[in-house]
Amino acid sequence: MDHKNIHNKLPVAWEGLPFIIIGIGLTSIPLVLDWELLSIFLAILTLLTIYFFRDPERSYVAPEKAILTPADGKVLSIDRLDNGDNHFEGKAIRISIFMSLFDAHINRIPMRGRVAHLSYHPGTFFLAHRDKASLYNERNIVTLETDNRKKIVFVQIAGLIARRVVCWVKKGDYVETGQRFGLIRFGSRLELYLPPDSTLTVRKGGKVRAGQTVIGYLGEIKEEK
Repeated sequence: MDHKNIHNKLPVAWEGLPFIIIGIGLTSIPLVLDWELLSIFLAILTLLTIYFFRDPERSYVAPEKAILTPADGKVLSIDRLDNGDNHFEGKAIRISIFMSLFDAHINRIPMRGRVAHLSYHPGTFFLAHRDKASLYNERNIVTLETDNRKKIVFVQIAGLIARRVVCWVKKGDYVETGQRFGLIRFGSRLELYLPPDSTLTVRKGGKVRAGQTVIGYLGEIKEEK
């Protein structure tokens, strides 16, 4: 099954369809039995499920060397690291993004290149906005080699409610900037590791949109006004 083609056509993520179908089924039962309040409650939950799994169509022509944010949400922190948390050899810049239940949870490729490595790690489920979530929670690590042979690492991290990290790309895949590559269910976190000489264009506390917000540039390049 070609996830990339499916997710370009459906208004919701493929993985959300079972939850949506179950919600519609459960809503119809009390409706038939004339239990209006229960039916309304279940209908609201079903609509919230559809909203959570929404897969908006987005397009953006990225400037040269621009890095797009891989997730919707709020920038929790920006840190300069000496060892890259073992995800990045040598120094790195780590940008942590928190995705609330109300953010679109489709993750997108930050820059064109080839998937050099994938690494999945099962774990616990601490609250996604807490720092130890990046160390102990279920996570999937994607290492990308860009066209100019730079390395970018992004990590999908499950949260307290989330119980599954979904990734649609494989090692060796050539991917485009803004391409959908996965999702995380029900509140989560994504961390992006960049080379230390990257120029950032976001700040802590800022809101970002996957595939549309320029999070920075490879090298010392200032964003055009």
